[in-house]
Amino acid sequence: MGLEVAGSRVLVTGASSGIGAATAVALAERGATVGLVARRADRLDAVLARCRAHAPGSQRWVVDLADIPAVTRLAGEAWDALGGLDVVVNNAGIPLRRPAPRLTIDDVERVLHTNVVSPIQLTLALLDRFLAAGRGVIVNVGSVAGRIGVPTEAAYCASKFALSGWSEALAVDLTGTGVEVRLVQPGAIATEIWDQPGNDPPLYDGDLEPPEVVADAIVAAIEGDTFETYAPDLKPIVEMKTTDPDAYIAGAAAFRDAQFGEGRAGGAGVSPAG
Repeated sequence: MGLEVAGSRVLVTGASSGIGAATAVALAERGATVGLVARRADRLDAVLARCRAHAPGSQRWVVDLADIPAVTRLAGEAWDALGGLDVVVNNAGIPLRRPAPRLTIDDVERVLHTNVVSPIQLTLALLDRFLAAGRGVIVNVGSVAGRIGVPTEAAYCASKFALSGWSEALAVDLTGTGVEVRLVQPGAIATEIWDQPGNDPPLYDGDLEPPEVVADAIVAAIEGDTFETYAPDLKPIVEMKTTDPDAYIAGAAAFRDAQFGEGRAGGAGVSPAG
C-alpha cells in the first residue's frame, strides 16, 4: 500500500505558497521530482529553485486552475514533461468567509468551481493514464471544514464537503486498480487563507500550525495506507459532531454569538478552522 516518495514524480497544485509550497519542497527533499502549478510565476519560480536544489528535474507551470480547458492541457503537458506521474496533489483552493444571508449564487459557484470542479477535472484528465500504469496516488487536500459546518463559511464548507465525498467514493471505485486516494484535512494553518480580499476578517485568533505540518502529513499519506488524515488531529471534534449534530450546531452558533452578539447571522466573518 502507498508509494515511495523517493524517485517518484509528483504534480502539486497551489504550489506558490503555503501548504502547496511546503509540500513541494518536502517532496523534493525526499527525492521526488516535482511539477509545481500555480498562477503567480514569480512566487512559483522561488519555490521551484528550492525544489531544484534537491530534485534538478523539477518543473513548473503557470496555470489558472479555474480555467478548466487549461487544467486539461496541464495534465497532458505535465505527464509528458516529467515522463509520467506517480502522484497528483490537489491542493489549490480559495476561501470565502461570508455569512449565508450575504452570499450570491455567483459567490458559491466560484468557490465550487475552484475547490471542487478543478481538482476533479485534473483527476479525470490523469485517471486513464494512472489506470493504464496500474499505480498512482491521488491526494486531495480538503479541510476540517469539509467535515464540520463552520459559521459564516457555508460556501467554503460546501466545497470541502463535496471534495470529501468525491474522495471517498473515488477511493471505493478505484479499489483493486492499484490507484489509491488520500484525503488530508488541515485545521488552522498559517497560510494566506486568513487574509484574502473579498473575505470577512477571520474571527479565530488562536494558534496556527505551520504549513510544514500538513506537508509532512501529505508525504506520510502518500507512503502510507490510511485514506483520511487530519493535520493537526481534529478528528475528535468531527466525531463529536457526527455523534450529536444538534449539539454541535448549538455550540457553533453560541461561539458565533459570543463574538458578534446574539442573532448576528449576517454579521462579520468567523473562521475557527482553515
